[in-house]
Amino acid sequence: MTDRLTGERLVDDMTPAERARAERVESVLPALRAAAAKADEEARFPVEHVALLRDAGLLGLVVPEEHGGLGGTLRDLAAATFAMGTACPSTALAYFFHNTSASRGLLPLEAIEAGLFDEGEIPVVRAFAEKVLTRMASGTWLANFASESVKSSSANITIATTARRTEGGWILDGEKSFGCATGVADHYLTTAKLDGYETAEGLATFFVPRDAAGVSVRAPWDGLGMRATANNGIRLDGVFIPDDEAMTIPGAFTRMLQMSRGSFVGNQLAIAAVYTGCAQNVYDVVIEQLTRRTFADTGRPIASSPMHQVLIGEMTKDLETAYLWLRRQLLLETSEPPLRPKPEVFRQWRLGKGAVTEACFQVALGAFKASGTSGAMMGGVIGRALRDLAMGLVMTFPAERGRLEVAQLVTEARQNELFATAERSS
Repeated sequence: MTDRLTGERLVDDMTPAERARAERVESVLPALRAAAAKADEEARFPVEHVALLRDAGLLGLVVPEEHGGLGGTLRDLAAATFAMGTACPSTALAYFFHNTSASRGLLPLEAIEAGLFDEGEIPVVRAFAEKVLTRMASGTWLANFASESVKSSSANITIATTARRTEGGWILDGEKSFGCATGVADHYLTTAKLDGYETAEGLATFFVPRDAAGVSVRAPWDGLGMRATANNGIRLDGVFIPDDEAMTIPGAFTRMLQMSRGSFVGNQLAIAAVYTGCAQNVYDVVIEQLTRRTFADTGRPIASSPMHQVLIGEMTKDLETAYLWLRRQLLLETSEPPLRPKPEVFRQWRLGKGAVTEACFQVALGAFKASGTSGAMMGGVIGRALRDLAMGLVMTFPAERGRLEVAQLVTEARQNELFATAERSS
């Protein structure tokens, strides 16, 4: 029987082509695992992983073959980030954000096919989209910078970075507070709002070279989460970007988002796969430890005690809960033909993201309780997993916000059903 790949623990019905791509991921896992503890201790992204993933062809995993990539889909990306999450969650997270850049190429091309751009816009949109994809396929690491420290009550992500017109291009000013691979990526794919716009219609995307004049790194990020992601963020002070390195057609960003199957730009569930991989690893480690170690007086495995049996049962339930939500979302976002309309898929994700990340954190918490003081080490697998998985509770949005939004969607729909018009009686 063929050995089971790590990614098949999540995507257990891989096609031969998907399995071939997953074998490339499997080949890099030993190196990722070997570097994980030191990278976490030093809070430093292992820059050698860029060449490792590039040489394996994985920087173009979800880029279509006609643009030089491997032709993978969201199923491939979820399997890859899950597998990497079992080895080095920090690298898995940074790799996820690199791959989110592909949406800036794939979705605009789909929007062109759907007739959302006019003849005058199509050449500009196509050129930028293809540039994103061909650069990824050629081994360019892209950091996707959207999030900022500025918050608003009505949106999960608020863009305050501005782009103003100048001769031959644009001037960018602002600060990006969150974005993996700071100082590592070749280009920062940066979202900014065009000068004079205050709505999403003015959102634009720019290739910002890592070493461009006016680009600086924010203070080191010493966060409660994945510490080796180079997640410092950047400052942009009068950074010039030429026209051919920008997508600045008003409304292009919102039109491209219409093509996603569910979650934002259509690949957000792959970040939940990172957390699930991390949870699977800490589960495996603590089960191995508890079954191998024995009580001094009875010789029985520690795992056989009633307390540990309860904890193991809870951990197993939580891990399976994460798998169920994640696999359901993956099915909804990749099935052909679609199983559910987009609003339902979106609603499911608003629930699913929180359900997965909370369940994964509970796995690490159970592992911590089950291992006792011997597992309470900052550099150990359990201690790292607790910190790594804590980030999932707040990244993008916490579970409470997702549930609130879903409740509002459900109740507002029901309210509408309660009202009807009737013909006037004669």
